[in-house]
Amino acid sequence: MLTVSYFSSGVSSAVATKLEINQIDRIFYTHINDQHPDTMRFVKACEAWFGKPVEIWQSPYFKTVDEVCRYRKFIKAPNVGAPCTTVLKRDVRKRFEYENTDNLRVVWGFDCNEKNRIVNIKQHMPEQEHIFPLVERNITKEEAHEILNASGIKRPVMYDMGYHNNNCIGCVKSGGMGYFNRIKIDFPEVFASRAKLERDLGFSIIPGIYLDELKPEQGRHDPPITGDCGILCEAMAL
Repeated sequence: MLTVSYFSSGVSSAVATKLEINQIDRIFYTHINDQHPDTMRFVKACEAWFGKPVEIWQSPYFKTVDEVCRYRKFIKAPNVGAPCTTVLKRDVRKRFEYENTDNLRVVWGFDCNEKNRIVNIKQHMPEQEHIFPLVERNITKEEAHEILNASGIKRPVMYDMGYHNNNCIGCVKSGGMGYFNRIKIDFPEVFASRAKLERDLGFSIIPGIYLDELKPEQGRHDPPITGDCGILCEAMAL
């Protein structure tokens, strides 16, 4: 059985990978050019922490979210989701999964409050076995951040800027009004690009409103992930 980690370059994914590192044979990070430049610094820091190489994959055909959406002629849709996830991530690993269909165990970084996502993974990948280290240990996203901090690894800068994930900048999959108002301030060029993409394709990222109609006071943006480092992160500082 081949055990792999699909390392997302997020904090929860990093901690999940470290927790199972003795069982993991290969670690894969799928890069998208929309990621913050600090992401590669974090990937390399985690590689040293893991003590095993992180293999970097990328689509040979598309490098950005904008390219994929324009090619597919939509941004996201109900029951379909965003094409960027499929093309830039799932399709990149499809051949590998096909060649190892009956011999693959995958480690995922969902925290204990993301149990609903487990069902989706098992539905889309029924042939493989799946491991959810944070869920199994009842570790929250906040606790994962403290574990990483206690281990001396600096988290991706996107978290320090107040974002809750190290996703692509201007994420079309899960960004809401508060999120995009923050993107407009921190990354105005990305906001302008997403707003143009919406108008060019006739699809809005946020249901019912285009980004160029968004008012500064609309939506909310949660504060940065923080917490007090206690016994848990001391015990888990691997």
